[in-house]
Amino acid sequence: MFELQDAFARKFQYLRLSVTDVCNFKCQYCLPDGYMPDGRKSFLTLDEIRRLARAFAAMGTSKVRITGGEPSLRKDFTQIIETLAGTPGIEKVAMTTNGYRMAKHAADWRQAGLTAINVSVDSLDPRMFHQITGQNRFHEVMAGIDAAFVAGFEQVKVNAVLMRGLNDGDLDRFLAWIKDNPIQLRFIELMQTGEMDELFQRHHVRGAVIKAALLQQGWQQKLRAHNDGPAEVFWHADYRGEIGLIMPYAKDFCASCNRLRVSSLGKLHLCLFGDYGVDLRDLLTDDDQCGTLQQRLRDALADKKATHFLHEGHTGMTPHLASIGG
Repeated sequence: MFELQDAFARKFQYLRLSVTDVCNFKCQYCLPDGYMPDGRKSFLTLDEIRRLARAFAAMGTSKVRITGGEPSLRKDFTQIIETLAGTPGIEKVAMTTNGYRMAKHAADWRQAGLTAINVSVDSLDPRMFHQITGQNRFHEVMAGIDAAFVAGFEQVKVNAVLMRGLNDGDLDRFLAWIKDNPIQLRFIELMQTGEMDELFQRHHVRGAVIKAALLQQGWQQKLRAHNDGPAEVFWHADYRGEIGLIMPYAKDFCASCNRLRVSSLGKLHLCLFGDYGVDLRDLLTDDDQCGTLQQRLRDALADKKATHFLHEGHTGMTPHLASIGG
């Protein structure tokens, strides 16, 4: 088997697959003006997703995370889960969602083969949640988290972009929430996207500050599994839940990189902070193209850089987070 490996001996077992860039939320840090429809776009079909997953799995990918936009807006979303879960070699099928459809569909997704859910909850204050997301759906999302546990998910990961002056005061409330609940609370450091520099300057909270506070309070860091994402995860004997920190500005953030991205239009992105994508879609039209597709993936990985250039203000594709599944 030819593995997906770059020039720095990093192996890529984790694929983030965007299936749509449509989203019904208007989060301040992603789509503050809401989604702008483009009728010319044609997102990856179920057959194209099947061929893509087969090629990646044959090269060592064992985990696929379905992202968007909001992936559950696709009418065939349950079929997408089934397709990925049925691909030989794929052991984990996860999704990242804004959660508004979880209460109704969590059980169906679980039955289809979904193994993990990440849901965005940027505040436990319904009013602040509304302010950040542009949607008054806090109680629906929380009901969705409850439904996920009822459906059999042992843990739910909750993503929160912590922002100074908005939801940074929620930290104690978040900690109280996970004390008796098996939730991995993941604080994502606000990123500078180039289009929202003022937002970044006003609200950025350094993840390192939170990490130092956790260690002082007795939290201990866990070892990462080979196909885990970039979060540094911490546990505490007094808590059922865990805390994850995603800190793209941290030293050596890229050293353990194990994930690649494919956009909803079929472009391979070697890094969220890269400048370009490699088109794969012309090699997803026929099952017999698998070998050629795998060769294109290997060739593309030869250009993957050792690190991002975020510290230098180079934001790459981050202004297009919704289209590449940031």
